[in-house]
Amino acid sequence: MNADDAHMKIIYSILLATLLAATIHAQSSKDSAAIRKVMDDQVAAWNKGDLETFMAGYWKSEKLKFVSGDKITYGWQQTLDNYKKTYGGKGQMGILTFSELEITVLSKDAAYVVGSWHLKREKDDPRGKFTLLWRKVAGKWLIVSDHSS
Repeated sequence: MNADDAHMKIIYSILLATLLAATIHAQSSKDSAAIRKVMDDQVAAWNKGDLETFMAGYWKSEKLKFVSGDKITYGWQQTLDNYKKTYGGKGQMGILTFSELEITVLSKDAAYVVGSWHLKREKDDPRGKFTLLWRKVAGKWLIVSDHSS
């Protein structure tokens, strides 16, 4: 191999690595946007008082995990039932906002999100932090584990 061939191999390698990095970044941005859309849809559903639609962002499985305080809840239905018991009416639900979102795509089918939640209600303003583990299930990003405080 002469010097020109070696030089061309280096250039091709750099171009290939750049193209691969750009492709990965583009997919990661697309996945981040898809996750953000699910979260925006959840906020809209919550603020309409629609817990069932809010729960569409969660994995509908008995393996769904929800951690809050010193309690771990397993299962989509049990999580929905807990939401209904805790936030039974529009007044208790208030107006939900998410902020300080950090979306990290780990792979083509896994991501996590760290952020803040806030409920604006007539009598109080509860708020806290969350960490969400997301998986792409059947082409759709869903929360598979939620740790909220």
